Order: sequence, then structure tokens, then C-alpha cells
Amino acid sequence: MEFFSFWLSLFTHFILLNLTIAHLSNHENFLSCLSRRINDFTVEPRVIHTSEDSSFFSILNSSIQNPRFSVLEAPKPVSIITPVEATDVQSTIKCARLHDIHVRTRSGGHDYEGFSYIARTRPFVVIDMRNLRSITLDVDNRTGWVQTGATIGELYYEIGKLRKSLAFPAGLYPTVGIGGQFGGGGYGTLMRKYGLSADNVIDAHIVDSSGRFLDREGMGEDFFWAIRGGGGSSFCVVLAWKIRLVDVPTVVTVFDVTKTSEKEAVRTINNWQYVADKVPDNLFVRAMLQRSNDTAVYASFPGLYLGPVSDLLTLIEEKFPGLGLKIGDCREMSWIESVLWFIKGESMNTLTERKRTSRSFKGKDDFIQKPIPKTAIRELWKRAYASEARLAKIILTPFGGRMIEIAENEIPFPHRGGNLYEIQYLAYWKEEEDKNKNDTEKYMRWVESLYDFMTPYVSKSPRGAYVNFRDVDLGMYNVGMNMKTKYEEGKIWGVKYFKNNFDRLVRVKTSVDPMDFFCDEQSIPVLKSVDVI
Repeated sequence: MEFFSFWLSLFTHFILLNLTIAHLSNHENFLSCLSRRINDFTVEPRVIHTSEDSSFFSILNSSIQNPRFSVLEAPKPVSIITPVEATDVQSTIKCARLHDIHVRTRSGGHDYEGFSYIARTRPFVVIDMRNLRSITLDVDNRTGWVQTGATIGELYYEIGKLRKSLAFPAGLYPTVGIGGQFGGGGYGTLMRKYGLSADNVIDAHIVDSSGRFLDREGMGEDFFWAIRGGGGSSFCVVLAWKIRLVDVPTVVTVFDVTKTSEKEAVRTINNWQYVADKVPDNLFVRAMLQRSNDTAVYASFPGLYLGPVSDLLTLIEEKFPGLGLKIGDCREMSWIESVLWFIKGESMNTLTERKRTSRSFKGKDDFIQKPIPKTAIRELWKRAYASEARLAKIILTPFGGRMIEIAENEIPFPHRGGNLYEIQYLAYWKEEEDKNKNDTEKYMRWVESLYDFMTPYVSKSPRGAYVNFRDVDLGMYNVGMNMKTKYEEGKIWGVKYFKNNFDRLVRVKTSVDPMDFFCDEQSIPVLKSVDVI
């Protein structure tokens, strides 16, 4: 038996060595192919970056927004491609396909599990979209084109410069990339009024797995459906999105109410569960649990009302008097100023700053379909006192309004009617703690234990999850000996992210990318025949 194990190990190492040598040859051929296609010595150094270049690691690390994936042992790409025009992306895809090179596409680098710049099972190239970041807005027609390499903050900045009565429904954090946000859905403080970011995308420019440039008409409606909430990186490289801008009042009101006693916090969160999804859609109120220092936990209720403070106070007194909102908790301002208020930004320029975070994190999420009991809320409060929760956040985001008016199959994001709110469990820690894996495992365990505790209270069959809050604990493709097909594996987590939309996504994937060129550890799988579903 030992003799057999020895030869099996030797054979495995031999195969891996040959694969590595083959890939190095493929990579050299890929670079040569790409250089010939670009054929411009002034542009090439701005586009192709290998590990031998002095700028390589600064480019790689600049957009890693979860530092636990920048540790020394994390997989690194063999090269980074930073396109400056659409044809560079087309050339990259054509050369990569010709020479069997695996690619990952990065927009802002906020992928929860680092899939946009890490591949765990094979050498890879990163297409970093940072240079494709132009934003063109048409105020008269309430539309705009936003390239994938732009950030949410840059989009907000451009809208804010033009008109105070226009906005766009997207997330709070300005450094989040447009590509990942729109591709997975994208929600924020306007979601109850206008739905997700992806609900307000009306066209796109892409490069498919054959290297073709396509718009909505060229790709077809099924393809267009899939990239808006189905995770665009499973299907293509999205170059730009055409968006529909939305109207907001010139005066909105922001507010924040804090509860520092357990009794008051539990009571208010419990009441919040019964009203937050049912109030008029011009009101958005989140609930959060976190620490204020080493010994104190508090609940906060930050919110946005699309209107003046007088109307807000009347509405809260009628619908949610238990919140205890006072005029001193409120501030009137423009919508673009509210964006800054939520992130504690001092000026508009804050929105365009591309800062790399110094905190690592692990997150999970659930969807709540009926109010959880007070005993469960008390347990959440209690768990926020754990030493591992010093920087942690538990975030409750209300649904209702426009979110439940849109059908589950309108786009791939399926978590619509029937959901009261989404709850996210986030543990943060300092980047320097990543040097010792034992130091970071405790934070992972805290999130996992909280997720396990919530099992009886969350959505079931399937237990839902949001693809933009990606979680490898739900499963990944097994590259070793496996009796399951890729479809069978992918369905394990696919139905959690996409519910009944998963099989349609598989059919689209099989049609537009039958060779599975665009793939990662949780990407949409292909079938040998779409008739199998």
C-alpha cells in the first residue's frame, strides 16, 4: 500500500510539473500574441504587466479590498492586463482563448472572496478594468453610459455635479466597482423606491468568449437578462452599462437614532421588523448592531427620507413611533449630500478617492421572511460582545416597496416578494492580523457560529444568499475526483443565490459560453446539452 501511495504521489507531482511547464509556455505565447495585436509601443506598457515589472504588485494590491487575500501565500496572477480601450479586451480574450489562458476580471476589487483577482486551482491572468472608467450622462433623457472600471463614488460624483434632482440606486461605499455591483444586482438607500442597480440598466457593451463586441441588440435578450444580477463574470467581460437615472426631491432628510440599552434596542429592532418593509417607499431605515468600544454594544437606525423633515416626523409618528425620532436626529440636505453623510465624507472629492481598505473581513447573509423572536434579537446583542466582534457589524436592510413589485424572474436576482429584510453578518479585523492564520480563524468562527444560530429563523428551501455577498462556505467546484457533474455541484450554491432562475442562467451560459471560458470557483456551469435541465 505504501509502495502504491509513493508512486501515486510521484505520478501526481510529475503531472503537475508538466502542467506548470506547459502553462509557462502558454503564457509566453499569450503575451506574444497580445503584444502583436496591440502593436503600439506607447500603449503596450500601459496594458501588459508581468511579475517582472516594477509596477506589477502595486497594481495588483491597489484594488484588493479584502486584505486577507493579499497575504504572501495567496495565489497571484502571472500577468495583469489593464486595457485602455475595448479592442484591448477583445485582443486579450482572443489570445487567452487561443493559448488556453485562464482569466479573471476585476472592476473595484470588492469581491467578498477575492474571485476577481484570485484563482485557487490554476495559473491565471487578471483583466483589470481600472482604465475603462469614463462616465457620460444625458440629463435630458435621464440616461448615462458608465464603463465597468468606474466606481460607484465616481458615478455619484458626476451625477451630483449636474443636477440635485437626479440620482441612481446603488450602494453606499464609493470605492465599489460598477462591474461587480451591477453584475450581481446592487442595492442601497434608494432600493425601496427604485429597486436594484441592475433593475435600472437598459443596455450594455460586452466582449463575449469569442472576443466579439456586442450591445443589447447584438447579444440578445436572454444574454442581457443574465448579466444583470446573474454575475456578469460568468458570461463575458462587460465594458460599459447604460443606466436609467432616477428623480429625487431637491430636499431629502437623513437621520440616525441610537439605542444603547439592551432592553430599548431589542424592543426597537423587534418593532422595526414589523414596519420597515411596509412604510411608504420614499423611506429607508436600516437597523444595525455593533460595538462603540471594548465594553459597549449599541443599535443604530440610520435612514433616508425623500422629502422634508416635517413630513418625515409626521410619517414616523404615524408608522413607527417606537423609533423615538426627534428633529435633532435629522438633517435636511440634497441627495448627493446624503451620499456623503452616510459615509461620513467631508467633500464631493471623497467620492472619487480610490482608497484601499486596511481591514480584512468575512461576511455571510440571510433573508428574513417573518419576524424573528425577541429571544433571537437578544442573542444577537449578546454575541456582539464577543472579543472577535470588536469591529463587527450586523446589518438589517429592509425590503418592500419597489423590491416586491418586481417579479422574481425579471432579472436573475430573485429575492423579492416575501422577504421582510436581508441580514448580513460581518466580522472585521486589522490587516496585520492576517500574518497569523490562527489570529484570523476566530473571526471566521464568529461569523459561522452566528450564521448557524440563525438557521431556524431565515429563508428555507433554499436558504437564500446574495451573490454580491459571495460565500465560499456554500460550496466550490471540486477539481479532484468527483462523482457529481459541474451542474450538480453548481446547483448547490446556485439555487441559494438565484433560486428558480438558476436553470435559466445555466441555459444562457451553455448557449453563449459553451466552452466555459469565463469561470471561477462558483460561476454558472455549462451543460453538454441544455435539454438535460
